[in-house]
Amino acid sequence: MGSLEGCNEGRAVPPPNRRNMSSGSGSGSSTSGRLEALAQQDPIDFEIEFYERLLKALPDFVEVLQVQSENYRIRNRQQDGLAVDLRLAELRPRDPRIHYNLACRYALLRQTEQALRTLRRALELGYRDFQYLEQDRDWDHLRRDPRFRQLIREFRSQGQ
Repeated sequence: MGSLEGCNEGRAVPPPNRRNMSSGSGSGSSTSGRLEALAQQDPIDFEIEFYERLLKALPDFVEVLQVQSENYRIRNRQQDGLAVDLRLAELRPRDPRIHYNLACRYALLRQTEQALRTLRRALELGYRDFQYLEQDRDWDHLRRDPRFRQLIREFRSQGQ
């Protein structure tokens, strides 16, 4: 999850073009003022707010959930990210990358048992990017855990 591997490929649903949000029309309307305020926001904070609103209307929009998960990681909003990752796992129960990212989230939250259990599920579903897994900073505090090392050995030896 250090980059939410595979999850944020190309920003599938970009937010509106922020450069065009302020019309400069001088109308003084509250909408214009709100758009000006949004245009001044940090891009990640803007996306978080934009996608939170979009997800209220479309709660099962997987691509938006994936981007939002990464945004929450960037802002260290791990509990918010966990809720999103759990929703993604419900919507895509057989997707190994989604389970890998959920496992990373648990690791970031120091929920070791849940992280290892979910990593096992990701590996069972076919996650096989061991090179990335072994370098992913999300696992730094678990790298010396014998259960973590055993899990990698077990699935690497299966050659799947």
